[in-house]
Amino acid sequence: MKQASMIINVVLAVALAVLYYLHFSSKNSTATPEANATGVLGDLRIAYINADSVLTHYEYYKVNRDKLEAKSKKLDADLNSRAQGLQREITSYQNTAGSLTRGQAMALEEDLTKKQQNLRVYQERLAQELAIEENKFNKELYDRITAYLKEYGSQNGIQAVLKFDLTSDLLYAGDAIDITKDVIVGLNESYNQGDTQVSDSTKVK
Repeated sequence: MKQASMIINVVLAVALAVLYYLHFSSKNSTATPEANATGVLGDLRIAYINADSVLTHYEYYKVNRDKLEAKSKKLDADLNSRAQGLQREITSYQNTAGSLTRGQAMALEEDLTKKQQNLRVYQERLAQELAIEENKFNKELYDRITAYLKEYGSQNGIQAVLKFDLTSDLLYAGDAIDITKDVIVGLNESYNQGDTQVSDSTKVK
């Protein structure tokens, strides 16, 4: 699920670019706006979230991540069982090859080769199936978070939400503009309500 953190990175990268643009372009004006404790830079009001905390506490992510991991383990177990069964057939053939006629040996080798090929095709199909499901999950995660942040920003007058952690380009942000807890609470409320009342959970309480 490492891609999940990347999803939030993508969600927030555009906001950071906007902040940089406004900051550096403002140097060409006669009066340079400064960021204050309320997270305002000129006409841009900003906030930030801790992406790791959001993923750790977001129920939608936890539930669907667990389902995906459980399915992956189940498919791995099935694949390993098939591989072990084929290996037993190969071992049996090797142990009895000396007593087989040339025709029997060739027939068994052809059969085992075909089974090996089928197993590889099955393995590739499983990998593709899991990749599709994970991409679908990450897309929905992206859509849910972006939709919530847009609604939250609209309700609270915030134009940009940044990600703040060890991998981000944001080196410092004060607690006054940290909306992580609000976002976690709001996302979970929306998820538990079936995402039908998003706007009710976006207002700062």
